[in-house]
Amino acid sequence: MHSGSARDLSLHHGPLSNLFPRVTSEAERLPWRLNDEQLQFWEENGFVIGPRVLDSLQIDQLRAELTMVSQPGHPGSEFWYEYHSNECRDPGKILFHALGAWRIGVGLHDILWNPRFTTPAAQLLNGPVRFWHDQLFCKPAHHGGVVAWHQDYSYWTRTRPMAHLTCWIGLDDSTIENGCVYYVPGSHRWNLLPITGLAGDMNAIRDVLTAAQWEQFQNPVPVQLRAGECVFHHPLTVHGSFENRTENPRRAVVLNVVRDGVCSESEQPLLEGVPVVPPGTPLGGQFFPLLYTPGH
Repeated sequence: MHSGSARDLSLHHGPLSNLFPRVTSEAERLPWRLNDEQLQFWEENGFVIGPRVLDSLQIDQLRAELTMVSQPGHPGSEFWYEYHSNECRDPGKILFHALGAWRIGVGLHDILWNPRFTTPAAQLLNGPVRFWHDQLFCKPAHHGGVVAWHQDYSYWTRTRPMAHLTCWIGLDDSTIENGCVYYVPGSHRWNLLPITGLAGDMNAIRDVLTAAQWEQFQNPVPVQLRAGECVFHHPLTVHGSFENRTENPRRAVVLNVVRDGVCSESEQPLLEGVPVVPPGTPLGGQFFPLLYTPGH
């Protein structure tokens, strides 16, 4: 099921395979809806563990595709928005990070329409789910780099209003030892912080926090997940992850979405190689497909 040849899968707005379940009614989505307790946790903390979104067959397929797309010069490599074989400044540590995999691998494309993901996403966005962009993160064994503390929306101010959502999906078990994601509970109510770097100093964020924020920052919560499980977070929730100290990789797929109606605020391309979306124009077209409208 590898893409095999360089065809741009962004031309297809819907699943190309039977890897993920197809649903035809809202009733079929009920098992994947967040309950009231989870929604309350989200409101208080700015993150919440979602349903298991991948089974073992889907995990194997996505791991195989990640291995393929992490090889230099692979078919479809021209379709990346960003591609960092190592985003770390320290060459002794490695953080593979890339945007645009949905255009290259069939499974990495079809996961966007996975109802186990789109169902809770629509609840948290309180409306129709439109794709923004994906990310792949891989921390190799022993020397995986860190993802420094940050708020996602600080990188996304070229789009407004702030009605964004991130879903982090593990392709391996994520643990404290291998660099799971940590969250600062309640930080989704903070102001928008300046960018302090994504793969550098874990302590850089201290320079931009108030005394009250720094005090709240002292007890970040690690979210340990089994492979195939996911965690959602708010665009202002401060999060980061430490190095992988184990003998196995820590791989993840990240899906970033917006509530339908979010607009461009930039006269520049929103993603590398994508046509300009004029300021004030809602995201749409080839590169920003609508994934799910509740009730339809």
